[in-house]
Amino acid sequence: MTDQPDHYYINRVLEGEVNAFSFLVEKYQNMVFTIALKLMKEREEAEDVAQEAFIKCFQSLKKFKGQSKFSTWLYRISYNHCLDKLKEKKRYVRSDHIDEVNESQIDAETDAFYALEQKERKEYIEKALKKLSEDDQLLMTLYYYEELSLKEISEITGIKANNIKIKLYRSRNKLLSLLKDSATLFK
Repeated sequence: MTDQPDHYYINRVLEGEVNAFSFLVEKYQNMVFTIALKLMKEREEAEDVAQEAFIKCFQSLKKFKGQSKFSTWLYRISYNHCLDKLKEKKRYVRSDHIDEVNESQIDAETDAFYALEQKERKEYIEKALKKLSEDDQLLMTLYYYEELSLKEISEITGIKANNIKIKLYRSRNKLLSLLKDSATLFK
């Protein structure tokens, strides 16, 4: 019961085998947490919101029609739940943080110099990303880090795919400009 498609586990849960939901949680917990952390900004709060999003998903599972991928449906629930929590708190999302997703992707077999160089590049990119708007950060994360399609991002955020394409283009240009500026500072 480990390499089955999502609908297999969904059907098992709907048939009363609630433990099958844990496979879906395990599969998608990193992405749900990434969205929560990106929007909530605080780790503990993001953990709570991510857990609540999975509970909402579980409670609404019988409403899932299969018209989109399960992951897209779950991400939409997570995204909307985060927005609801932010509205409840009546606070604005600050754009001075970025999550540390993919922090440990440097291959353990690479030499120390290469690892240091990669870390420095990542820090430059993260610093530059922090200077982008919250929306730009989220879109860049969903598209580049999580490799979601424009359609999936559209379903999650409610922004039309063509607008996402334009926003991604502009965000890439802003990011490139910021990276060029920081590179000249260190020459």
